[in-house]
Amino acid sequence: MDKMQAVEDIVIVGAGIAGLSTALGLYRMGLRSLILESADRLRVSGFSFLAWMNAWKALDTLGVGDKLRKQHILLDKTFAYTTVNGVSPIAQLSFRTPGKHGTHEARCVRRKLVVEALADELPRGSIRYNSGLVSIEQKGHAKLLHLADGSVIKTKILIGCDGVNSVVAKWLDIPEPVLTGRVATRGLAEYPDRHDFKAEFLQYFGDGFRCGFLPVDEKSIYWFFTCSPSLDVEKGIRSSASKAKQFVMSKLANLPEEVRGIIERTETDIVFSSPLRLRLPWDVVGRSICKGNVCVAGDALHPMTPDLAQGGCSALEDGITLARFLGEALLKKPKGGAEEGEEEEHKRIEKGLEKYAKERKWRLFNLTTTSYLLGAIQQSSGMVLNFVRDRCFPRMLLQLYLKWSDFDCGKLYIP
Repeated sequence: MDKMQAVEDIVIVGAGIAGLSTALGLYRMGLRSLILESADRLRVSGFSFLAWMNAWKALDTLGVGDKLRKQHILLDKTFAYTTVNGVSPIAQLSFRTPGKHGTHEARCVRRKLVVEALADELPRGSIRYNSGLVSIEQKGHAKLLHLADGSVIKTKILIGCDGVNSVVAKWLDIPEPVLTGRVATRGLAEYPDRHDFKAEFLQYFGDGFRCGFLPVDEKSIYWFFTCSPSLDVEKGIRSSASKAKQFVMSKLANLPEEVRGIIERTETDIVFSSPLRLRLPWDVVGRSICKGNVCVAGDALHPMTPDLAQGGCSALEDGITLARFLGEALLKKPKGGAEEGEEEEHKRIEKGLEKYAKERKWRLFNLTTTSYLLGAIQQSSGMVLNFVRDRCFPRMLLQLYLKWSDFDCGKLYIP
């Protein structure tokens, strides 16, 4: 064998939430995998995301839920406001209500802490850094992975968790994500001692934009702002964090001063703007998201707009579901206990990935579609659409948060 060619049973591309949760799920079942990460260290960018009940179900299954609970505030309520006055809520909803799968739980978590918590539970050597995937070559049932450093890895199973520009998704011939015409600006305000805000999610809707503020812990507040700017404005806010911050402030003149102060105190080096993309829902259900012993998960499969706050949560669901079906395929002994050949093992792997695809497709279709429509309604522009949004839909919109988070992706397979 060429000395540059290594052999691994399971290779996961991308050390993000989906990749790490899949690897940790497999490890909990006694299966080793190798994660290829193109960066030279763990990627901890991305500020924060809202973790709902479905995310905590997955994090508890992986064994890191309680650790992360201690680091983040439990949110009590969400409020929806119109920026006409920015004072009187048009709807409010308690997060701590019973659901089919238990009492709802919502916390705004730092992505950095989630990624580190997952990675810390993996055995040493599970992540190989500076290992960008360049191309995939078929060799029998195996895949040869050609990396940027010239090395080659032969693997039985390939899982793409490599984001919106996924090499693995392209190999599977899944259409690329599309631009939505919207831009999101995000930031994190840090308070040296502690802030005075309650454990509440504040949302504001204006003419053509929406924004939100969520306490992460006693000393930090995460905020976001989404809009559909002109090309010139988009170019400006994406080119400079200070311009992005100024643009957001100019749109929020009617907000209470203490809320505007959250953005004012945010350092420009932690303000980030990016276009919002999504994979069209019919490209998730109408295409094969697995082929033989190859599949995708996380943003490589279902990049979605953030309006339902389910991107990170659904990536955790992917990891648990994928690990469970692979565990069933690899750990169940063949009937009769006879030695099985490569062909039989490949068939079991293929069947396991097909089960994963079947279980995930329609939930992801619904999440992606609902999230996009929510954004279109909440970020409406014009007197008529704004009136409908503010008077007819607000409580229904908030209820959708709870509806789609009331989900349990299940446990891991333990033989």
